[in-house]
Amino acid sequence: MNSLSRIRRPFTIAVQRLYLRSFSTSLPYFKEEDKLNPTETGSNRSLVHPSAVVHPNAILGQGVSIGPFCTVGASAKLGNACQLYPGSHISGNTELGDNCILMMGAVVGDDIPGRTIIGSNNIVGHHAVVGIKCQDMKYKPGNECFLEIGDNNEIREYTSVHRSSHPNETTIIGDNNLIMGSCHIAHDCKIGHNNIFANNTLLAGHVIVEDYTHTAGATVIHQFCHIGSFSFIGGGSVVSQDVPKYTMVCGERAGLRGLNLEGLRRLGFSIVEIKSLRAAYRKIFMPGEGNILGIEDRLTELEKDEELGRIPVVGLMVKSIRDSFADDRRGICKFRPWTGSS
Repeated sequence: MNSLSRIRRPFTIAVQRLYLRSFSTSLPYFKEEDKLNPTETGSNRSLVHPSAVVHPNAILGQGVSIGPFCTVGASAKLGNACQLYPGSHISGNTELGDNCILMMGAVVGDDIPGRTIIGSNNIVGHHAVVGIKCQDMKYKPGNECFLEIGDNNEIREYTSVHRSSHPNETTIIGDNNLIMGSCHIAHDCKIGHNNIFANNTLLAGHVIVEDYTHTAGATVIHQFCHIGSFSFIGGGSVVSQDVPKYTMVCGERAGLRGLNLEGLRRLGFSIVEIKSLRAAYRKIFMPGEGNILGIEDRLTELEKDEELGRIPVVGLMVKSIRDSFADDRRGICKFRPWTGSS
């Protein structure tokens, strides 16, 4: 029995080493004879694992690394120094900029008409699905559909980002966004720059998100809503109307709860700007018992105010609110004061 154990132990260790070398998340495993001296080659050589399937028509930049069991389609174009971890896939007419990373199980692109373009320095997390067909019944098979993503975005695990539903539309994500795990960005959404979407933030179709917004976890946003810059949405909120710039909303049917004061401070707004926004907010949403003016009259009155009317951020907030009352918009979240049960 002891002799059998002595024989099996080296064999088991050898199998474990082979398994780890083949399936390790480190990029990628190559035979020793395939490795070149960096001083002789620099970083210009693309390395493709023997088990990966790369179509001969695919275009690979310099220094690309493609790990085990990856696939790269015929119309794919990868920029310099892109890294594909084991089991990641690129399909259809898809372009990746320089220094993009696809983690294990990530899927980018789809074999349908249209295009997916991703800029530089983006990370697509484990098992995220980016640039596939939308879930809109208006989509007609054979129509072109599009997705464009900027630079320096991190799209975390199990997130889904869909292409547009119509040839004349494009789903757009800007630069420097953090999209945490299990988020969903539906067809025709327009996402700006420097946004943070916490886990399980779900955006329905045609949602517009400006810049520097922050959603807490499990936020749901109704189709065609407009989320203004520097706003904050509390966790578990269901947003069914527009969120004005600089404001904070929360609730099962999200209501306005004040300004995003902490966010404004962190983002460098001056004391004067914050005080002016607070005064303007009170005039618009907390006018007092004697004021019977409608919201449009209150906005006009605020614009004519000798002090507040001259503050640029106040003007931007007023415009954000007024634009939400256009015929093709959904209006703004209702004002709800804080109460003990809120």
